[in-house]
Amino acid sequence: MKLGCQSGPTDDTRLQFFARHGVRNICGYATGGERGYPSVEELQQLRERSEKWGVSVDMLAAPFLASSHIDREKRPNIMMAKSPERDRDIEHIQLTIQNCAKAGIPAVKYNMSILGVLRTERTPGRGGSTYSTWRLQEAKEDPPLTRAGRVDADMFWERITYFLEKVVPVANESKVRIACHPHDPGVPPGKGYQGVDRVLGTVDGLKKFITIQESPYHGINFCQGTVSEMLQDPGKEIFGVIRYFGERKKIFNVHFRNIRGKRDDFQEVYPDEGDIDFVEAVKLYRDIGYEYMLMPDHVPHHPDDPRGLQAFAFAYGHIRALIQAADRIA
Repeated sequence: MKLGCQSGPTDDTRLQFFARHGVRNICGYATGGERGYPSVEELQQLRERSEKWGVSVDMLAAPFLASSHIDREKRPNIMMAKSPERDRDIEHIQLTIQNCAKAGIPAVKYNMSILGVLRTERTPGRGGSTYSTWRLQEAKEDPPLTRAGRVDADMFWERITYFLEKVVPVANESKVRIACHPHDPGVPPGKGYQGVDRVLGTVDGLKKFITIQESPYHGINFCQGTVSEMLQDPGKEIFGVIRYFGERKKIFNVHFRNIRGKRDDFQEVYPDEGDIDFVEAVKLYRDIGYEYMLMPDHVPHHPDDPRGLQAFAFAYGHIRALIQAADRIA
C-alpha cells in the first residue's frame, strides 16, 4: 500500500507539497485542453515533472467524467446518452487510456455521475472547522429535474453498459486499469433524487457494476467514505464490503476518508474521529493483498485553511503512520 493523493493541479507547487509530506504516489491531471484528451507527450511531461520531486504518477484523472452535476457539466453526452456526441466522447476516453499505456501510467479513474456530490448545509466540527454533511430529510430537490430529465435505474444501467462495452476492451488491450467512483451519496431507490436513480449508490449496485464486461482491468475507485455512506451501520458493515471487492481484486484505488453517521444522515470528519476503525481497515487492506494507493479525499474546512492544505497534511501523516504500522501489526 502507498500513501497517495489526487488533489490538483499537478504543478510544481503542489508536487513540492506532496514531497514535503511524504506523498510519493499520486493521481495526476492532464486534460488535453480543447483536444479533449491528453497526448502521449503531455502525459510524459506530467510524469517527468512529478519524478523531478520524487513523485510517481500511478493514476490519471480522466479529462472529463468527473463528479460534477450534469447541469454544470461541459461534456454531458455520455451520461445523457446524447448521440452521436457520446461516441466522440467515448473515443476520447479510449484515446486517454491508450495514451496512458504509451506514457507508462497504469490506471485511469472516472465517474459516471449525473447528480455530482450531494450535500446539505455544513455542520460544526472540532477546532472551529466545519464538516461536509448530507441529511436527506433537509435536502431540497432544486430543480426537481436536471437537464437529463427522468433517468430511472434501467436507463442508467443502459448508459453504463454502453460505455463499458466500448471502453473495457481498450483497457484490456492497453493493460490499463480503469476505476469508477461510486455515486456520492446514494439516494432512495425507485424514487431517486432530482429524477435520477443512483444505481452506483448501493453495495448491490457496485457488485452488479463489476460483473459488466468482466475484466482484471475493470474495477472501482473504492471511496471508503462513499461506501460507508451507503450503510446503516458502517462501523460494522464496511469491513465485509472491503473484503468482497478486495478479494476479487476490484479495488484499484482507495479514497481513505471517515464519516460519522449512516445512510441518508452523515458528516465527513477527520480520519481519526469517525465511525470506521482505520487501524482495522488498514489491516484488512493488507490482508487482502491491496497494493495501490490510500489517499485522503474530502477534508474538513476552516477559515484559517482556505485551500485545505493543513487538513490534507494531517490526513497524510495519519495514513502514512497507519501504513507503516500495518507492517508490524499482527
